[in-house]
Amino acid sequence: MIESNDSLLDIEVQPSKLDIGYTSTILRSPTKPMILLKKSIAERTGPLFHDFNLGILDHDLTKNSVRNGEPIGERIVVHGTVRNEIGEPIPNTILEIWQANAAGRYVHKVDQHNAPLDPNFLGTGRCRTDEHGNYKFYTIKPGAYPWGNHHNAWRPNHIHFSLFGNQIISRLVTQMYFPGDPLLEYDPIYKAVKAKGRELLISKFDLDITEPNYALGYRFDIVLRGSQATPFENR
Repeated sequence: MIESNDSLLDIEVQPSKLDIGYTSTILRSPTKPMILLKKSIAERTGPLFHDFNLGILDHDLTKNSVRNGEPIGERIVVHGTVRNEIGEPIPNTILEIWQANAAGRYVHKVDQHNAPLDPNFLGTGRCRTDEHGNYKFYTIKPGAYPWGNHHNAWRPNHIHFSLFGNQIISRLVTQMYFPGDPLLEYDPIYKAVKAKGRELLISKFDLDITEPNYALGYRFDIVLRGSQATPFENR
């Protein structure tokens, strides 16, 4: 979430703008105090996604880029509810996700990891929450990959999320992790989040949403503001 007022954020949950272990924050963190800007009507209204045009397969990353067959990897279903700080669901908001494929590689020219690309997996998707604030994606469980932050550095399996609240300034960019991942304790990005907030970034295995003979289910609920707000990326 990016707000013009940091008082809306719980400092016990949200990551610091500068974390020595996460080396790229050293170059991009602010060097001067934040200047709070007065919100205009433009920042206080929208976005409105009621009539946003979505493709029928935009939410299904296992099918939205298929060319010659199914993508390689473990199929999963990721679902959850988007709420505000007092627990009210946020309907009709757009969620976008992007991720590496099962081998741990992104479809991006900057990613030169020596791992195969999957011609049937683009790694991006989007959906809109329903009237109860619920969302659902079908995808492939992403693989770990090296990222050069330090010696033998590997990112845990994760999915990037981007979404809006009921104002254009309340945008959240975050990452969802998987339970039991042994790489979490070694990951400076995850560890940059305050201890109280780390559990908010880990999805929960959900047998009820798991589809027999097809895909394992994971639940990842998102809170956009307040003391239990999902930790966001400071970028």
